Amino acid sequence: MRAEVLHALDPQRGGLFVDCTLGLGGHAAAVLEAGATRLIGIDRDLEALSIARERLGRWADRVEFVHADYKNLGEVLDARGVQGADGIVADLGVSSLQFDGVGRGFSFQRDEPLDMRMDRSAGMTAADLIAELEEHELADLIYAFGEERFSRRIAHAIAEARREGPVATTGQLAAIVRRAVPRKGYSPIHPATRTFQALRIRVNGELEGLDQFVDHACQRLTPGGRLVVIAFHSLEDRVVKHTLRQLAADETRSLRLLARKAGQPTDEEVASNPRARSAKLRAVERVA
Repeated sequence: MRAEVLHALDPQRGGLFVDCTLGLGGHAAAVLEAGATRLIGIDRDLEALSIARERLGRWADRVEFVHADYKNLGEVLDARGVQGADGIVADLGVSSLQFDGVGRGFSFQRDEPLDMRMDRSAGMTAADLIAELEEHELADLIYAFGEERFSRRIAHAIAEARREGPVATTGQLAAIVRRAVPRKGYSPIHPATRTFQALRIRVNGELEGLDQFVDHACQRLTPGGRLVVIAFHSLEDRVVKHTLRQLAADETRSLRLLARKAGQPTDEEVASNPRARSAKLRAVERVA
C-alpha cells in the first residue's frame, strides 16, 4: 500500500520520520524519495535490517538503523534525544522475507524447523511453545489468536502426536492439523493457516502492548505529525481501530482521524501481491 502510506504520511513536508517495522525498506525508500529529511528505521529482524541498509544506501547520511521491537519506540527516540516525529509508520505482521526465508518456520509450504521468531536472536520458538503448553492451553491459544473453531480437536491431536516425539517442523504440524480438521469440500485456505497464525502471534507477542504502542506513538507526534498503522488480521486491526478512536475522541489529545474507515489495497495490488488482500490502513494526525 505504498501510495496509500505516502498519501497518509505526507512526507513531502520534510522532517523526521520513523519506520517502526522497516522490513526490506520499501516504505522507507518511498518516504525518503518523497521528501523526508531524516528517517529512523526500526526492526527486530537483523536479516531485514541488513537488507534494508543496502537498499537505502543512497540515503545513508539521512537514515539510522535500529535493532529493536517497534513497541520500544519511546526508548529508541529517547536514546537519540528525539522529542517528536513528523511521521510514524508501522506495518504490522510478517514480512515477505520472513514468510519466504528458508529456515524461518513461518510457512507450511516447506518442511523446516518450527521457529516463527521475527527476532531470532532471542525468545521461545513455536516448537518450544508446543512442547511446553498443556493441551487446554494450546486449545485456548489456537482459539483466541487463530479464531479457529476446531481448536480443541487440533490441540488434542498435537498432544497425542507429541507423545511419540517432539513436534519440531512445519511439515509435522501442518500434517497433524490437516488430519484433525474435518473436511467439507474444497477450501482455498489450508486447514493449518489459523493454527500457524495463532502460534506466530504468541511467539512474537504481536498483540501484547499494541494499544500502548499506538498511544505512545501518538504522544510522540509533532503538531501536524501523522501516524499510519497497517494491520493484516482482524485481531490487530480491532486493537488499532478502537485505540485510535478512543484517543481521537479525547479532546485533550488533539488528534484527528484521517478517515473513519480503514484504507484497503486496490484490486490491482491484490492481484500482484495476494498477501496484501487483508491489509487495513488506519491513520491519525496531531492537529495541535
